[in-house]
This record gives sequence, structure tokens and C-alpha cells, in this order.
Amino acid sequence: MTRPSARLQSLQNEILEHIARGEPLVACMRRLCLRAEAAAPGVVCSVVTVDDDRLLRPLASPSLPTSYAAAIDGVPVGPRVGSCGTAIYRGEPVEVTDIATDPLWEGLTDLVLPLGLRASWSMPIKARDGRVVGAFAFYYRKPGRPRAVERRIVATCVHLCAIAIEHEEVRARNHRLAYFDTLTKLPNRTRFSDAIASMCEAPTGRLGLMLIDIDNLKIVNDTLGHAAGDALIAEIGGRLSRVLEGCLACRIGGDEFAVLIPACENASRMRALATAVLAAMPPPIEHDGQSIVPSVTIGGVIADAAGTDSVMLRQNADLALYHAKETKRGGYVRFRRGLRSAMMRRIRIRRQVEDALGDERIIPYYQPIIRLGSSEIVGVEALARMRLGDGRIVTAGEFHEALLDPKMAYRVTSRMLAAISSDMAEWQAAGLQFQHVALNVTAADFQKGDLVQRIARAFDKVEVPLRHLVVEITEQVFMGGLRDGVARTMEALRAHGMSVALDDFGTGFASLTHLLDFPIDIIKIDRSFVGAIDSGARSGVIVESLQTMAKRLGMKIIAEGIETEGQARRLGEMGCCLGQGFLYSPPVPAPVIRDLLQRFGQREPTASLANSGLVANAA
Repeated sequence: MTRPSARLQSLQNEILEHIARGEPLVACMRRLCLRAEAAAPGVVCSVVTVDDDRLLRPLASPSLPTSYAAAIDGVPVGPRVGSCGTAIYRGEPVEVTDIATDPLWEGLTDLVLPLGLRASWSMPIKARDGRVVGAFAFYYRKPGRPRAVERRIVATCVHLCAIAIEHEEVRARNHRLAYFDTLTKLPNRTRFSDAIASMCEAPTGRLGLMLIDIDNLKIVNDTLGHAAGDALIAEIGGRLSRVLEGCLACRIGGDEFAVLIPACENASRMRALATAVLAAMPPPIEHDGQSIVPSVTIGGVIADAAGTDSVMLRQNADLALYHAKETKRGGYVRFRRGLRSAMMRRIRIRRQVEDALGDERIIPYYQPIIRLGSSEIVGVEALARMRLGDGRIVTAGEFHEALLDPKMAYRVTSRMLAAISSDMAEWQAAGLQFQHVALNVTAADFQKGDLVQRIARAFDKVEVPLRHLVVEITEQVFMGGLRDGVARTMEALRAHGMSVALDDFGTGFASLTHLLDFPIDIIKIDRSFVGAIDSGARSGVIVESLQTMAKRLGMKIIAEGIETEGQARRLGEMGCCLGQGFLYSPPVPAPVIRDLLQRFGQREPTASLANSGLVANAA
């Protein structure tokens, strides 16, 4: 006959072997209960754990009906919650010799008495750090106490339970680290890669994929700190989890999420999910006294419409996201086949601009800004041009797509600053008369946070006073960054002697509120109003009203796109003193503008730039 100690040693060895082999915790605990019941005939065994919310979670009770486990699942532990719930709460053994009369089972007897259970003994299961992680229990069919041999069995089983549960905790922790993002608690890139591969290999319907990019995360990190950026990421992750039920939302990069949508049979399904995501974003979050309004941009693709291969699916979603960030930031774009050819075109144009920057073939052309009453040139606007390898000159409109990349736009501005400051130094040395040169800057220049320093370095290097520079912006600058940061940069520009002009006013890219919220010196009326000033009464009223408003606000007005004498005359009658357009000169290269400045840079009563014909055919 096998001795009890030998049976316990055998039980222990068997369970430890299954733990080491990686047997699932539930199966291992079921095996333990059955072996314990065999070692102590007449007892009924159960194992429960407790979760982070201090709720009971049944692990194994093979000799009890499943209804019992379901009944105790999710019950909070407490001072009078049967044997196991109380043992976990107290952190010490609980012996109940008669369940029917013991107050610890009050209100719970209907769970066990109908099963023929009359007494119980529960031992808390403790991890090595002292945490109570569960309880192991023996139930008896007669009132009474456990025997000595049963106490030894329970002691061995509790020890094995602790090892198995801690082993499972380590496995689960390693799994979380391997497959889940610690900040958002969402699945990570590794989990996403595994999931999209398996879903594409064995599709159960059309698979949808959305890529979601957090807008302006870098600005938040740079201005408010990385703790604020982390709070923003975590909050967006939480909102995605709440609105994307039935989908797999993953964090796959610093500012990027991916969402796998099973059974996405049509575009309306994806559009509805994207709309729900966008609708969940506007409520601001508060962090350390700062209010941050989350914003995301979404690109999506549906399998079958563009292939089912996971690599192609991801590439197409990337194309859609990239297009959305360029054309519909803060919105949603679904992949269409035309996007691929559009992207190839952008790549080609970007390569051309990169090469041109390296060869210093990004050059300024200058368009005169005229005092309408005298045709005197008071300043010029510098406009970027690119000289191609064959010598042709193309306007910024032909390589505009490359400038949608913030890094590329930043480099082009740097090149323009170097070129125009050098030209201005030459004009200054030659004694030419000019008040200012205007240069367009982009949202990327503001986002970097060093615009003032870059301008100052370029102009200090050639000893040209900063008062000769006008920095032109559009409303896109306000949309591309934090409003307070843009306003501070604009104030700093003015503090260094520069003026700030609001370009394209009236086109939908500028609004009256910006005249109140931001420090602006000059308003440039868009050519669409000037072009209709003769034929459209409404355009005339708008221009005249802007002139009156600007005068009261202490701002100057410059009319763009003047092409006829009639337009110039009408603008003059309205009180507009400054303008530019093809009536006077198209944008011209530096040698030509130098000659124009020499001839028309100061009042010349015998000459008129408008009818000189000198630059009528300039590039």
C-alpha cells in the first residue's frame, strides 16, 4: 500500500511537471483537484482566484456542477462571503464545521446545501510577495473538521496552486509586454501584424483596415511636455476602445493606431466607424492645467477592393492616410486606386525638389508691390521657383505637393531665406530704394519653433535690417499648430522689427476672427475679389469694407492680382494705395527686379511701370 507521503510526493511531481510543460492553468488546477479528491476520498475540491477588483473567479471544481462556478463568478470577497471569499478577505484559513448554521454562509447556503455539502475548509493561496491570489477549499458531506492527513494534502495543494498561479501571472505579464502597449493597454504592433496576417490568410468576409494618426502630437510634446503627449495618447486609445466595439484596435507606433474590422462588407460600414471615431475626439482633456483638444486623421481600405494580401492592404491604407493628412487633416479618406498613381507622382515631385535643393535650383522670383497712385515700387514679394535640369523654370504650384511634407517645406523656406537675404544685401549695397521684401512661410516653419532665430541668422549674416522683411502667412498656419504658439511667434517676429501679412484674405483660408486674435500688420486681398471688382458689385463692396476696416484697425491693405488699368483705378477710388499684379509685372528673376528697383524704386514722374512694357513677357 502506498504511504500518504509518497502519494503527496507523486501528486506534487505530476503537477509541477504539467506546470513546467505549460499546461493551461485551468486544466492544471482541474488535474490537481481530481488528484486531491482521490487522495482524500469523500471530499469535494475547488480552487478560486481573485482579480484586481477583488472579485472571485472560479478556476476549477470538477466534482461540482457548472452552475456553482457560474453563481460565485464575480462575487466580491468580504468578511462574510462563505469560506473562500472570507479566507481571501482575511488572508487566513477558514474552517466551517456546519455550513447550515455558520454566519459566514448566511444568504449563501442555497448554493451548497442542495449539493449535499455540509462543512468546508478554505486556505488562502499567497504569492511569494504576500499577496492573496486565491483560495483552495475542501468541502465535506457531513459536518465536522478536517483530519490531519487532509491538512497535509491541502498544504501541498495550496503550495502547488501558488506556484501555478504565479507562473500564469508571469506568462500573462510577458504576453502583455510582447503583445500589448503599456500606455494605452491596446494590442501593439506585434499583435496587429499577427492578426492581420491570420485574417488575410483565412478571411471570413471582407476585412477592413483603418490607420489612425494623432494630429500635432509633436507640437504637444514640444510645448507641453512628453507627459502631456502620453496623456493624449492614452486618452485617444481609450476613446478608440469605447467606440470600436467588435473591431481590433491596436497602437502600432508613437502617434499611430490601426483598426482591423472583420466582416467589413461595404464602404458605408467603414465610413460609419470612422465617423464615430472622429465624433469621439473633440471633447478636450485636461492635463496639468492645460486643455488639449484631441484630433486624428484616418485612412482606410477594404480588402477585395484592393487585394487581400496583408502587405498590400497595409500599403494601401498608408496611402489613404498620407492623402488624408495632406488634403483632409482631421478627417477620413478611403483608399481608391487613383491614390497609388497620385502617390507616385508626389514621390517623383518630391525627388525633383530634393535634387533642386541640393543643387540650389530653388530660387526666388520677385513681383513688385506698387504704390498705385505713382507706380513707385515700395517692395517686392519673393515667390519660390524651381529651375529644372533642362533650364525651364516652374512655379511653386507645379511642385506644391512636395511642400505638403513639413520637412520639405521647412527646407524650402531655409533656402529662400538664404537667397533673398543675399539679394537684399546686394540691393542695399547698390543703394537701391525698397521698403520691404515679403516671404511666404508655412505651418511647418511655425511648428519647428525656430522661425525667428532662422530669419535672424540669415539676415544678420549679410547685415540686412529685419525691418525690411514682411512674413506672409495663410490661415493654414493657424490650423497647423497650437494657436498660442503661433501668436507668440508672430509677436516675436514683430518685436524683431518684421511685419506680418495675412495672405489670401477672403478665399476661405482666412477669417475676420484672425484679425482680432493674431498680431497682423497687413491684409492682402485675394485676386478673386480684385478680378471681379469691375463687374461684380458685391466684390467692390467687400473690398471697400475691408479697406475701411483695415484703416480703423491700423492695418495696411495690399490688393493682389491687378491686371487692368480699370481695376487699379477702381481700387484707388476705394482708398487702396498698394497693389501687385501682371498689370505692373509678373514675378521676375533677381537681375530683372534689380533693374526695376533702380528705375522705379523711387518716385519718377516721367515713367510708369504699368506702361513701360519692360517686363511684359518675363517668366
